[in-house]
Amino acid sequence: MARCPRSRCAPQAHDDAGLSRDNLTIAFRVNTVWRIDEGRVLMFMDRFSTTVSNDSIEHNPDAIVKVAYANFIREPLRTFARDEVQRRNGLDVKETLIPIGDAVLARIRQYATESPCVFTSVVVGNVQYPAAVSNAVSLKLAATQEVQRKDTEIKIERKERTKREVQAQGIANAMQIIRGQLSSMYIQHEAIEAQELMVGSPNHTVVYIPVGPMGVPITGTFPTTAPAGPEGAPANPVVRK
Repeated sequence: MARCPRSRCAPQAHDDAGLSRDNLTIAFRVNTVWRIDEGRVLMFMDRFSTTVSNDSIEHNPDAIVKVAYANFIREPLRTFARDEVQRRNGLDVKETLIPIGDAVLARIRQYATESPCVFTSVVVGNVQYPAAVSNAVSLKLAATQEVQRKDTEIKIERKERTKREVQAQGIANAMQIIRGQLSSMYIQHEAIEAQELMVGSPNHTVVYIPVGPMGVPITGTFPTTAPAGPEGAPANPVVRK
């Protein structure tokens, strides 16, 4: 008489491959965790024990479980997994592995409703694309990263340019304010202060500064060249006494 298998969860896995919706060959791995319903062990034995020799069961009590998986579960599971992959574009498969696994689990549970097999989870993973596709994706990713890096550099340069423009505008505004607030009296006061500092200095250079009738230094904006005379000769300077 064959020994009854244990009803604990039995993880199984197999590698598979299929075409995506855009005809891209994709390799993947399907991992399944399932167990035998404790209330249907006799049904399980009646259906699958006749396909396994007693000697195999004596050496490996889970031999019936493996045979049941191979004969009853694996092919429908492969069909469901391939069908879910074919419903998606190749490059979208990696992004939807969890929905694919959930869909396969729902379909295998419905398939095994009247069987003694209870499915706990189905996980689809280890997706492998053809080498040409993987290389193209890598090149595209590298190009995208390079574009993003250059965009970042452009943004930084724009910020730096804006910063320099703001600084220059600030300096110009400050100079405008200073020019607007400087009066002739203030400039004369600064000239007198400079003369006093120069006189009190032990090492100074003699500087001749024009002064007005009251002895106050003359300040203002003067042309650097003398106006031309009647025939192009420099005009005689005007001397006031």
